[in-house]
Amino acid sequence: MTAQVVDTKSELIAKLQTLPPEKLQQVLDFVEFLAQKYTQTQETEQTPKKRVLGLNQGEIWMSDDFNDPLPDEFWLGEGEV
Repeated sequence: MTAQVVDTKSELIAKLQTLPPEKLQQVLDFVEFLAQKYTQTQETEQTPKKRVLGLNQGEIWMSDDFNDPLPDEFWLGEGEV
């Protein structure tokens, strides 16, 4: 460990010792959040998932009029609800 890391850890421990118990729980929650985020980031960077062409072919469909303009009734809130 470098001297800077040791100094940072010592400073962190000293400050933690001055916090009330409810604040210590918040610090612990934050540290666990950071540890989880760091682990997930490393896993994502190390193992990129390859996309598979045609994996869900035939699983979804799109209406033939999907790109047609919507009627004015839709935009004006008229008609059936």
